[in-house]
Amino acid sequence: MKYTVKPGDTLSKIAAHYLGDASQYTAIARANHITDPQAIQVGQTLVIPVERGPAQAFPVSEAGVCVLSARQLAEMMPDAKAELIEHYLAAINVCLSRYQINTPLRVAHFIAQIGHESGSLRYAQENLNYSTKALRSVFGKYFPTDDLAEAYARKPEKIASRVYAGRMGNGDEASGEGWAYRGRGLIQLTGKDNYRAFSQAVEQELLENPELVTDNPQLTVATAGWYWDSCHLNQYADQDALKQITRRINGGYNGLDDREQRLSRARLVLGC
Repeated sequence: MKYTVKPGDTLSKIAAHYLGDASQYTAIARANHITDPQAIQVGQTLVIPVERGPAQAFPVSEAGVCVLSARQLAEMMPDAKAELIEHYLAAINVCLSRYQINTPLRVAHFIAQIGHESGSLRYAQENLNYSTKALRSVFGKYFPTDDLAEAYARKPEKIASRVYAGRMGNGDEASGEGWAYRGRGLIQLTGKDNYRAFSQAVEQELLENPELVTDNPQLTVATAGWYWDSCHLNQYADQDALKQITRRINGGYNGLDDREQRLSRARLVLGC
């Protein structure tokens, strides 16, 4: 495959992302006849020597259901911890089957998006430990002055209760529902209305026990599959429409470069 060098790239970073090992920068250097690994330039096109072998074939069970192996998921997310791969693998396979994410291209897009959204499975719930400066930058509408932001800074429960109050089915700030129904899942479920809809879809009582979304890996992953299905994202995956999928998940194109790189790697692993 080919890769265009972006600002901040090094051969080691590129090797870590695409080959799963930063020390493999030498393989990229050899493939591109680079004698000085420090001399790459923004805009330069590199050949990434990723080989497809038998173990990378698209995995399908006898029942026609996609079944990813731990090795394949690790190849798609080389920066994910082994214990997280093991923790979520079965749930991911259940999710792929349940929501008909059952072609190589659909799986590649889905894995790329949950990989980005969750930081390669590291984050299963929203981090609201914002500084004063971050509150003013990210939630300026709710914190119009430095004094107000300072009163909430580094207090995640207070922050969530304020910024999510009175919307998405949540009560006012005093109700604390903004905190109770904060973002959870590999594609984060946020707001009481969404928790209620998801609860009905998976036939589990989550309004009284919202923490189950992070405690139960099946639910942590299912939030992503449910959202994917609700937004009809399989049809965009079939069109290989990364930007449209990203916009429907993110509301814009934040992290598009990372999502694109993750997609490229997943496609290589799945042979599509």
